[in-house]
Amino acid sequence: MLIDLTGKTAIVTGSTEGIGFEIARQFALSGAAVIVNGRTEAKVAKTVKRLLSLGTDLKVRGVAADVGNAEGCAQLVAAVPAADILVNNAGIFQPIDFFDTSDEVWDRHWQVNVMSGVRLSRAYLPGMEKAGWGRVIFLASESAFNIPPEMIHYGVSKTADVAVARGLAKRMAATGVTVNSVLPGPTLTEGVAGMLEEARQKTGKPLEELAAEFVREHRSSSILQRAATVEEVANIVTYLASPLASATTGAAVRVDGGVMDTL
Repeated sequence: MLIDLTGKTAIVTGSTEGIGFEIARQFALSGAAVIVNGRTEAKVAKTVKRLLSLGTDLKVRGVAADVGNAEGCAQLVAAVPAADILVNNAGIFQPIDFFDTSDEVWDRHWQVNVMSGVRLSRAYLPGMEKAGWGRVIFLASESAFNIPPEMIHYGVSKTADVAVARGLAKRMAATGVTVNSVLPGPTLTEGVAGMLEEARQKTGKPLEELAAEFVREHRSSSILQRAATVEEVANIVTYLASPLASATTGAAVRVDGGVMDTL
């Protein structure tokens, strides 16, 4: 199965590291013109350079903009007025007990995790509809359904992502534009690696082993019994962004290692 994104322009928000970077990498290697996005010029420039080093014929450029607010979203749209593929990947998480979670924390998660995707989808979907082809993908989480008690605010924001994606899929019915959400489970990103770094230094165990121990302890319903790699999550996103996924829309696609204990 050959995924060819030649001729497509793809925006991946929050793509300077983690799952977002791997999505951008796979898109670029599949022929898309990729827009890398992050909050700082330095990090975006470094990521663009890293991607361009993978091949002389790759098409990658960066736009530094904080999509966690309306001004940053407008800045991105002004720099890239039209796109064929939009991956709403930018997101944050912060474990805090419900009774210690301030309005500010709730609002920040809502703005970054939900409203960034709302604003950018509102900007780019009309052009996709006019072109008769487009892909919008929201990076949600298994936490959308398994609301984590240690960060209810995060789970609620991811549930909203799934709901927005489903509603937009219906809104774009019969236009050639698909909208889906992807639900990763525990994934070994740079953020997770940082969280496990102290344990790695104390125990000398590889990060992969420590991540598997974390999954078994905190996500005991996992069938995979280890953390996914960023490549494994990005594989699903790349497929959904391609012409091959033309009959998949309105779906919440799980790449959670079986953490969600439901049919």
